[in-house]
Amino acid sequence: MKKFVKLASVVCVAAMMVSTVAMADGETFKIGGIGPMTGAAAAYGMGVMNGAQIAVDEINEAGGVNGVQLEFNPQDDEHDAEKSVNAYNTLKDWGMQMLLGSVTSAPCIAVEAEAANDNMFLLTPSGSAVDCITAGDNAFRVCFSDPSQGTASAQYIGEHGLAEKVAAIYDSSDVYSSGIYATFKAEAENQPFEIVSEEAFTADSKTDFTVQIQKAKDAGAELVFLPFYYNEAALVFTQAAAMDYAPLWFGVDGMDGILTGVEGFDTSLAEGVMLLTPFSADAQDDLTKNFVAKYQEEYGEVPNQFAADAYDGIYIMKAAIEQAGVTPDMDPSAICDAVKAAMTEISVDGLTGSGMTWSADGEPSKSPKAVVIEDGAYKGME
Repeated sequence: MKKFVKLASVVCVAAMMVSTVAMADGETFKIGGIGPMTGAAAAYGMGVMNGAQIAVDEINEAGGVNGVQLEFNPQDDEHDAEKSVNAYNTLKDWGMQMLLGSVTSAPCIAVEAEAANDNMFLLTPSGSAVDCITAGDNAFRVCFSDPSQGTASAQYIGEHGLAEKVAAIYDSSDVYSSGIYATFKAEAENQPFEIVSEEAFTADSKTDFTVQIQKAKDAGAELVFLPFYYNEAALVFTQAAAMDYAPLWFGVDGMDGILTGVEGFDTSLAEGVMLLTPFSADAQDDLTKNFVAKYQEEYGEVPNQFAADAYDGIYIMKAAIEQAGVTPDMDPSAICDAVKAAMTEISVDGLTGSGMTWSADGEPSKSPKAVVIEDGAYKGME
């Protein structure tokens, strides 16, 4: 069934891409999307593209933005920086005026370098590395930055008394993982717990975590902090179970996808995993309930936070377009100049935060939520 859902989603995206070329230039706002729709990080990219499409459809059905329809053209980068730049150039040839993407940090950094040179407005739903939005003043993000995630995670663990002895395993070759861990470690100095083991791995050694797990176990760590993506996390959980080690596990937004994104993974091993996220699918507000219901109807699964980030991203673009008063006959650079100024003036209530605002450096202001995996689903924590 999961294979069918993923294949169906890819087919839906292909259909969207075909449909976007039918409208004439100047009649619509053309929004490009870039992210991993295939490959190891596909759960992130497909969530983004699906969530964005739901928002685009809602807006168009309600009359568009100032009466103008939106076109959304998603492109697959397979979580590869070079392919992400190629996707960006494909979208430029298509006539893209604004970009939702890239989804993951390293590709986003590469694409933002190009977008800054072009003065193309870029809103990344989930590129959390600091450098995702630092190449120019054209870029903003929906998600928290890596430093924010690391600091907030350490504060949550300490303020809620989750453990006195904490271990950390992180990817020193990845800007996302190492950036989060750097601020986690710094904030831990202010919290009532001790980091008793900190072990790194790299992209060349991310299949065997037994050494890192054993050191955490030997150090008596009651909680292990895992600031990396769900594929590696699934291996950690599997190998730790085989070693009879069952600490509390605490992750960040890259952990979202652990329940659906790993072929053959025993998801019962993720029971009790905690993570900070801006979105909880079990929230009872009307906006969340309506979004989750639509997503399940369209794609047959519960949306992850990446889908929610992208859904909000399209509505953030809508608010900025309306505030700036831009029109679809304007060139991308002129749209960018107007919209980036409007971003510091708007406030958006969305799935991932209420009263969200942005500073001129592209960073959002909103509060994280903590969730725990219980009975195979994410549940909000107090």
